[in-house]
Amino acid sequence: MPLTVGVDPGSYVTGYGLLENNGREIVYLDSGVIKIKKKTQRAERLLQIKDKLDEILEKYDPDDVAVETIFMSKNVKSAFSLAEVRGVILLSAIQAGKRIFEYSPREVKCSVTGTGAANKTQVAVMVGKLLKLNKKPATTDETDALAIAFCHILRISGKLGELF
Repeated sequence: MPLTVGVDPGSYVTGYGLLENNGREIVYLDSGVIKIKKKTQRAERLLQIKDKLDEILEKYDPDDVAVETIFMSKNVKSAFSLAEVRGVILLSAIQAGKRIFEYSPREVKCSVTGTGAANKTQVAVMVGKLLKLNKKPATTDETDALAIAFCHILRISGKLGELF
């Protein structure tokens, strides 16, 4: 069954979420965050994110990697930092031989809540319901990563219209 890892890029906290499409339902497998200490220099941060993502890809061997695209930010420095993290994620995925898919924040929100204007709390609640999670993910980075993986599975299976 196809296994997808969703990745929510962040320069200090990068979320990941693994979901499987078994044909009947989308099943939660694992999720978490790659957390980098605040005082870590930029190049070292990027290396740590790549190393940890490499481990996750090796451990779970997903078919697909789904990642959120960059949204237009008023803070140019933040946008560049996010772009660097996305570059590391894409590099890790391509080196592992994974198929890469990218989704806008609006697409991801719409796939789990029915509206592209949903806030993080609405996304978190719906991810919990849709995946029948027993525990709430620790951070919105983790929830967002699960939402990205969920969005991808709906898109490639053609089931988006069945939910809403």
